[in-house]
Amino acid sequence: MKIRIVNKSEHNLPAYETLLSAGMDIRASLQEPVTLKTLDRALIPTGLFIELPEGYEAQIRPRSGLAAKWGITILNSPGTIDADYRGEIKIIVVNLSNEPFTISNGERIAQMVIARHEKAEWVLSDQLNESSRGAGGFGHTGKD
Repeated sequence: MKIRIVNKSEHNLPAYETLLSAGMDIRASLQEPVTLKTLDRALIPTGLFIELPEGYEAQIRPRSGLAAKWGITILNSPGTIDADYRGEIKIIVVNLSNEPFTISNGERIAQMVIARHEKAEWVLSDQLNESSRGAGGFGHTGKD
């Protein structure tokens, strides 16, 4: 699939790091580093603008290495970029660690997955069909 992209950053385009990667790494495009204290969040620009085809979205997800090693993750995750959005992609980063964390220009801060989606049409009904699960939710099957 080909997707139109405008890159106003000084960095390479998002890329798959391995042959079978689902997500492309997204880099920060900063004039100066941003330091997040514990529980701070910031909207980090990427310098990227995309034009997705109808029926597709771009999902913004955390990078597992940043989360596991540093407690840095993405709020509103996964974030959705709709096919009709033309603004700059910005990433809502939060520091869940006990230490300050500095994001530098060019740092890989998130990953983007391009996904197809369907449009739903509601069918109003007085009842739903039974299922083996029923209304069970929120851990009803135990700790596993």
